[in-house]
Amino acid sequence: MASTAQHTFAVCAYGKSPYLRECLDSLRAQRGPESEVFIATSTPSEWLDDIASEYGLPVYVNTGKSGIGEDWNFAYLQASSQFVTIAHQDDVYLPDYARAAVDALSSDVASLIYFCDYGELRCGLSVDDSDLLTVKRRLLRRLANPANAAKRNAKRSALRFGSAICCPAVTFNAKNCPNPPFVVGMKSNLDWATWEVLSRLDGSFLYDKDHILMRHRIHPESTTSELIASRKRDEEDLEMLQKFWPNPVAALIERVYSRGTKSNEL
Repeated sequence: MASTAQHTFAVCAYGKSPYLRECLDSLRAQRGPESEVFIATSTPSEWLDDIASEYGLPVYVNTGKSGIGEDWNFAYLQASSQFVTIAHQDDVYLPDYARAAVDALSSDVASLIYFCDYGELRCGLSVDDSDLLTVKRRLLRRLANPANAAKRNAKRSALRFGSAICCPAVTFNAKNCPNPPFVVGMKSNLDWATWEVLSRLDGSFLYDKDHILMRHRIHPESTTSELIASRKRDEEDLEMLQKFWPNPVAALIERVYSRGTKSNEL
């Protein structure tokens, strides 16, 4: 029987994350409205089935082409609700996240995405202020004014120097977004590429600057950390910056931007 919930947490799971239960506990602790919750994976296992059974959740297995973008799109397409959050297995959501997302997106018929301010989890500790987070909040300054939410130049200003929008902090309004939404082909910057596409569409980016409602975990085994170590991210950063700047300017910004990836190191 299809869910009648307005909102979905689609939890993308890979391998055997030691943090998955913490993520699921945070979803269970949401104060409302009721959200559909399920696990999506391209790496099925008995271990994952046991956790899903423990939490009473269905598991959807992507048996088609697999990759980060393909897996996120697969998870997105399993949702039956209008508002969809792709939850990353290592991250946690504060209890009022779903309520804030649904309220914001429901209030604007032109909404594309909602996203909140966020913090980090480093070595088990919550870190809500850092150099990187400060830079991202500055990049989002124009979108902090609700009057700018639908302005193309304001949406793109949050992306011109890097992706200031944290992917797991985003909830999509599926009614107004491409279906599926994620750009495929990149390993590190598919979220940045997706926001860039959405920024050119009519519709609003709704930024909740006043509330930290999720925390993104930084740890050595994360995909982002692996990509930084392999230098693949530098290549993709340059490719993205070239969508906003002439090539020589993009190359200069990339050299500065690459130093910021040190904030992903423990």
